[in-house]
Amino acid sequence: MTEWDEMDLLLGDAEEMSWQERALCAQTDPEAFFPEKGGSTREAKRVCLGCDVRSECLEYALEHDERFGIWGGLSERERRKLKKRAV
Repeated sequence: MTEWDEMDLLLGDAEEMSWQERALCAQTDPEAFFPEKGGSTREAKRVCLGCDVRSECLEYALEHDERFGIWGGLSERERRKLKKRAV
């Protein structure tokens, strides 16, 4: 790996983190985004509705196959349905 490759990786990580740092959930109780099975997702989804990086969050979750929690305003089940429709 060259120095340029390493720099690209670092810059990529910095860009990826920038949306996460701007996310409203970063300023909220994280437990709301990972409710117990059968628990309410309402509070987390309400936060997501007002979040400027909602689409980046959802894209990240879909690309990284996040299986738990609320990402981009969608539950794991909702993300699975979205993926199925896209195929």
